[in-house]
Order: sequence, then structure tokens, then C-alpha cells
Amino acid sequence: MSTPGAGISVERDKETGVAVVTLDRPERLNALTLAMARELASVWRGFRYEDEIRAIVLTGAGGRAFCTGIDRDDAGRVPQPSSPYAIDDPLLTIGPKANDLWKPVVAAVEGMACGGAFYLLGEAEFLIAGETAAFFDPHTTYGMVSAFETVHMAQRMPFGEVARMALMGSAERVSARRGYELGLVSEVTEPGGALAAAREAAAVIASYPTEAVQGTVRALWSAKEADRSQALAQAPHLVSLGNLPAERQAELFRRRGTGYRTR
Repeated sequence: MSTPGAGISVERDKETGVAVVTLDRPERLNALTLAMARELASVWRGFRYEDEIRAIVLTGAGGRAFCTGIDRDDAGRVPQPSSPYAIDDPLLTIGPKANDLWKPVVAAVEGMACGGAFYLLGEAEFLIAGETAAFFDPHTTYGMVSAFETVHMAQRMPFGEVARMALMGSAERVSARRGYELGLVSEVTEPGGALAAAREAAAVIASYPTEAVQGTVRALWSAKEADRSQALAQAPHLVSLGNLPAERQAELFRRRGTGYRTR
């Protein structure tokens, strides 16, 4: 069964206990709109009451991208408080953990995963990626602070590699193979094979007693929750203080070239 809405589709397989959540804007590389952000929060919270769903796969439609962050058109529509110590970020509640969901989530990544995609990948239990997947963070290139994204990735990658990815911006992309070497990716498949592999893994997990599975998920996250929470608490005012004005960001976006290298 598929339930479309606001650029998000949900397929439930009650026989296996696995649901697949798909970011479904392939024509825009699955960039997130404000409506999609609200819908994702609603979907995660809803799963807490669906006892027949015991594991979830998160993916992006089209194969060209998992997600490329917030849609730039919608980003300009978010009003911001005048205080340098506060910021309204519509992506803060797009992940499962932010919505108190402790059922395991497996991310299936094909193509590009960048910027705001890390809010989602940072709250998945593990990632499976197709061979041609590529991870990067373009924030600094366009005069924006990478704060929330780097905090999420610092839970999954060595410090120096997170720093390199954030500071190199759009000039460099981390390949699926390199991501596997770094511990970001748990399995690399042939191109187009990530979703099938993620479904298979999720079905195995869903076949186990859900109380034990969710308790294990909660235990894993409690191991790093204190550091993660403290770091995320610093992010809003760092973004507010460090971001260039929106018009300057737009100018950099127009002027910067698209050349990059993959490693």
C-alpha cells in the first residue's frame, strides 16, 4: 500500500513488517520542501502507533539523488528571528529520533546525498549505498555554516573526515566505497541495488521481537546522546552568527562552478 502526499510516499508491507518511506521529488533531486518536512515528521510520529510496522527503509526516488537538502526556493520563505542566538530550521524535526520513533530505520542511498540530507541519514541506524552514491556538504561554498550536518556526521565518521567534507564544500565528494571505508556506509551494492538490500536487512530485523529490537536501538543511541545533544544545542547560534545574508548566498550560488572530485 502506498500513501502519497507532499512529496513523500509510504509503502507498507504488513507481511514482512517493513515500511518504505520515499522522498518523491526526483525532478528536484528530492530536495525537501517545507510541506515535505511537515509530512516527514507526521509519518515518523504515526509509525509509533502502527504495531504491524517493525522496521523502516528510507530512500529517495529516481536514482539520481537520495536527497539534496532543503529546496532553495522554500529556504527563502522561512522567517527568522532577529536574535543571533536563535534560528528557525524547518529540518530539525524531519528525522525519526526527533519524533520519538525508536523503530530501526535503514537508509538506502543512490546518487547524491548532501547538505540537509544528513539530518535524515544522521538519525538512521545504518546506511546501505549503491556504488555510484556520493556524499558531500556544500554549505561553506555558499557562505553557510555547516553545524547540524557536521554534528550528525561526527557520530558516524572520524573527526578529520567530517571536517574535510564540511570544509571542502562542493569541491569534493565522498564516494560510496570511501564511505564504507570510513564507517559511514555499512554495505555497498551495485548501482540501483541499495533499496533491495535495505529491504532485505529490514525484513530480517522486523522478524525479531520488536521489544528487544527497540530496546537495542534505544541503548545504542543512549551511548552518544549526551554529546550529540550538547553539540546540537550550540548549532543554532553558530548558524545565525556565521551565515552570510541570503542575497550574498544566492550570488555565490550563481557564481560558483560545478567542478568537483570524488574520492
